[in-house]
Amino acid sequence: METERAPEDVFGLLSDEIRLDILRTVALAQQEAQKTGIATLSFSEIYDRVDVDNTSKLSYHLGELTGTFLRKQEGDYAFTHAGEQLVRFLLAENYRSPESFGTIETRGYCLYCGESALEATLHEQYFFVRCTDCNRPAFSYRVRPAQARARTDSELIESVIWEQAGDFVKMRQDVCPDCAGDLDTGVIDAEHVAVPDSVPVSFATRSECQQCLRFMSVPLTHAAAYHPESVAFHWEHGVDIMGTGMWELHQYLLDGTWTAERTAKDPVEYRVELRRDETSLRLYLDDAAGVKRTERVQRRTQRERRS
Repeated sequence: METERAPEDVFGLLSDEIRLDILRTVALAQQEAQKTGIATLSFSEIYDRVDVDNTSKLSYHLGELTGTFLRKQEGDYAFTHAGEQLVRFLLAENYRSPESFGTIETRGYCLYCGESALEATLHEQYFFVRCTDCNRPAFSYRVRPAQARARTDSELIESVIWEQAGDFVKMRQDVCPDCAGDLDTGVIDAEHVAVPDSVPVSFATRSECQQCLRFMSVPLTHAAAYHPESVAFHWEHGVDIMGTGMWELHQYLLDGTWTAERTAKDPVEYRVELRRDETSLRLYLDDAAGVKRTERVQRRTQRERRS
């Protein structure tokens, strides 16, 4: 039977090795079943797999876990959402600190000085990209211990890029990448944040989860770039948006290929223009950074303009 527990009581349940062993046992059963569906184990199956003195003790520990980390269905035990999330966290050993990966040279551009000499390091447990010319940050993102473990430099960068891409796809639908809660997203003027005049960012998105309080902010152009129309548009022109690091996308702001402007105030509307070759993709967004419509525009060449 499900019970309401205070956070300190919930985490107190994990202080016993037998209970952790029970959770690992259910996870192994799911792996052995070779399926992604629900894995269930009977009382006797758990007793056979867990190192516990007697059935009474196992019954006690199962009772403590049930309702929070396990649920009982027709006599069998299976994970709750919290149980599965927790055991994956434990198995991956993501409670440890990420292993240092030294310095990794990476291509990309600094929004502050425009230089392309960037390097990535582990800084305060974040994947941190900085410009070696002006020593300012170009990008930072979370990195998990399992993510940094046993990966080459290039593999680690790719893993950060793909996790970042997946997160921004979710953000487009106001889904928090961490807890799947509701994101509150708005567009802010760059003048309202600490951005130097030399940085070519006019507008940015500000997203905050209403449940877990995760906060994210990116240039409005970068947020719009993950819209399906933009992904397809760039793919047709030889650019893989999903497989490109956020710090690499900075080049399009620096060279004026990507621009953003406010086109209306009542109601508020923004236009992001993404240029490739002689074609532009225009995305029109509301004040919550939602794309309302798109259009492709064929731009004239200089020769056509002079004729």
